[in-house]
Amino acid sequence: MSSAATTATDVVPERAPGPAERAASRPRAARIRAALGRHRSDLAVSLLFVLLAGWLTQGLWPNPGTRTLALNPADQALYEWFLAIDARALLGDFGLLSDGLNAPAGVNLMTNTSVIALGIVLAPVTLLLGAPVTFALLAAANVAGTAIAWYLLFTRVLRARRLAAGLGAGLCGFGPGMVSQTNSHLHMTAQWLVPVIVWLVVRLLRAADPRRLAASAAPGGVVRFGADRRRMVSSAVGLAVTVSAQVFIGEEVLFLAAVTLLIMAVTCVVLDRELARRALPGFAGGMALATGLASLVLAYPLWFQFAGPQGVADGVFNPLHFSADLHSWWAISPLSLGGTESAAALTTGPAEYNTFLGWPLLLVTVGCTVWLGRRRRMVATACVVAAVVMAALSLGPALVLGGTRTGVPGPYALLAGLPVVDGALPMRFALAVLPLVGTLLVLAVDRALRGTGRARRLVPAAVGAALLPLLPTPLPTVERPPLPEFVTGGHWRACVEPGGVLVPVPLPSPKDPWPMRWAAADPAFGLPEGFFIGPYGRRGTAAFGTYPRPTSRLLAEVAKRGDRPVIGPEQRQQAARDVDFWNASCVALTDGTPHANSLRIVLEQLYGPATRIADAWTWRV
Repeated sequence: MSSAATTATDVVPERAPGPAERAASRPRAARIRAALGRHRSDLAVSLLFVLLAGWLTQGLWPNPGTRTLALNPADQALYEWFLAIDARALLGDFGLLSDGLNAPAGVNLMTNTSVIALGIVLAPVTLLLGAPVTFALLAAANVAGTAIAWYLLFTRVLRARRLAAGLGAGLCGFGPGMVSQTNSHLHMTAQWLVPVIVWLVVRLLRAADPRRLAASAAPGGVVRFGADRRRMVSSAVGLAVTVSAQVFIGEEVLFLAAVTLLIMAVTCVVLDRELARRALPGFAGGMALATGLASLVLAYPLWFQFAGPQGVADGVFNPLHFSADLHSWWAISPLSLGGTESAAALTTGPAEYNTFLGWPLLLVTVGCTVWLGRRRRMVATACVVAAVVMAALSLGPALVLGGTRTGVPGPYALLAGLPVVDGALPMRFALAVLPLVGTLLVLAVDRALRGTGRARRLVPAAVGAALLPLLPTPLPTVERPPLPEFVTGGHWRACVEPGGVLVPVPLPSPKDPWPMRWAAADPAFGLPEGFFIGPYGRRGTAAFGTYPRPTSRLLAEVAKRGDRPVIGPEQRQQAARDVDFWNASCVALTDGTPHANSLRIVLEQLYGPATRIADAWTWRV
C-alpha cells in the first residue's frame, strides 16, 4: 500500500502548470503561430503602413540608382553621399570629420545632417547595393516606422482602440509635413524614436508617482504603494540611450520633441498640482540621471559639432524667409489627394509643406476637442496648448499672410537669436502639431467607439472624411543619367590613388552637386568643394558650400554657357595653385558633361594634353 502511494505521488504533479510554463512547453513553431495570432490586427495595421510607404515612394523603384526625387534632387545627392560616408564605419574608416568633400579642409559630419546612426545600421545595404538603394529604403521606412511607432504608443499607453490608433498614427506618419519632408530630408522623417521617448517620459512619471502601485502584493496580502525606483532608473537609462541615438539621426526632430514635451509638462503641472507635488522630485531625479548619462555619450560629439574643425554654432537658414504663411494652415498640400498646385505659392518649396493640414481637419479637430470635454482632460488640454504654441512659433518672427509680410511680430521673435533655436526653421515647428492633432483624434474616436448612440459612427466618419483629402499621392520622380564608367568601373584608380583627391569638371557646388554622386558610388577618393554646411559665411558663420577657387569659377562658367575664355599664363598659374591647394592628383572630364568639348579645350590650355581613360578625359596634376 505504501509503495503504491509513493508511485502515485511521483507521477501526479504538485500543481498544474501555469500559462507561461504551458507556452514554454509548446514547439517553437506553435509559439510563433500563437504570437502572430494574438497580434494579427497590429501586424495588419503595420503592413498597411508599409504598403502606403511603398505607394508614396514607388517612383524610386525598382532601380533607385536610375531614379531621383524630382522635387528635391540636390538634397538626395547630398544624402546619398552621407550614407556612403557613414557606411565606411563598417570598414573601420570613419570619423566625425570627413575629407570626402571640401578637400583638403573636410566636412564636419555633426554640423551637417548626416544621419550617422541610420547610415551605420544600413551600411551592409550601402556597401552591397549602393547608396541610392539605402536612400530609397529609408525614405519609405521612416514614414512607415513613424506611423507604426505612434500606433503602438496609442494602443499600449493610451489603451486606444485599434481603429482610433490607426487613424491618428496614419496622420503622424503620412501627414502633409511628413510627406513633403520625404523629398530627401531623411533627418526630418526619421521620427520613429519620438514615440519611444514619449513612452519613456510617461513611464518615468508613473514610476515617480508614489500613489501608483509599486509592487503587486507584499507578504501577508498587504499592498504597498510608493515610487518604483527600479522602473525609474530603467526609464532614465532608456531615455538616455534613445535621446543619444536620436542625436545621431536628426537633432532638429529631437529639439522639436523636447520643446513640445516641455510645453505639455508645464501644462500638466498647472492642471494637476497635486500630481506635480507627489511625482516631481522623483521625476526630476530621473531626468537628471538621463541627462547625465546622455551627456557622457554626447559631450564630445556636440563639442565637435559646435567648436570642432569645420564646425558652426549657428543655423544656416534665415528665419524670416522660412516662416509659415498663416493661410497655409487651412490649405491642402499639392502632394495630397485633395491638394492643388496653387497652394505651392504659400511656402518656400515642395519639401516644406509642414502646415498644410487643410480646413476640414482643422474644423474636425476643434469639434473633437470640444466634444471630448473633461474626458482625458489633462492629456487633451496639454495637446491643445502645445499645438497652439508650436503652430504660433511656426509663423516666424513676422507674420506672413497670403504671401505678404505684414510686419506684425510673431511669437518666434521672442526666441530669435537664442543658441540652438536658430538652427531650426520656424516653419518646421509645425511638424510637432501632427502628432498632437493625431493624439486628439485618437482620444475622440476612442471615446466614440467605447460609447453608444450616434457618436459611435459619426465621430470616426467625420475624422475619416477630414483625413481623406490628405491622403498622399506618389512623390514625383525622374530619371537621372547613369554614372560614368570611369567611376563605376574603378578606372579612376589609374588617375588617383585611393585616399587621394579627384577634381571632377565642373566641380560640385550647392546648386549643382551632381559630381558628388561619384564619391557616393565609391567614397575611396575625395572631392574639392561641394554641397555641405560649413563655416564659410560672414565672420565664420554657417553657409552652404565653401569659397570657390578661381579655376572652379572659370570651369563652372564654361560648363554653363559653353564660352571659351582667353587662357594665358596668369590663368595657368592660378590653375596650378588651385590643384596644389586641393592637394589633387587628377582632373577628370567625363562624356555627357554639358559643353564637354569647350571644357576639354580650356582644360588642355590649363593643364596640357589629356589622357583618355574609359569614358573620361583626364589630366594628371
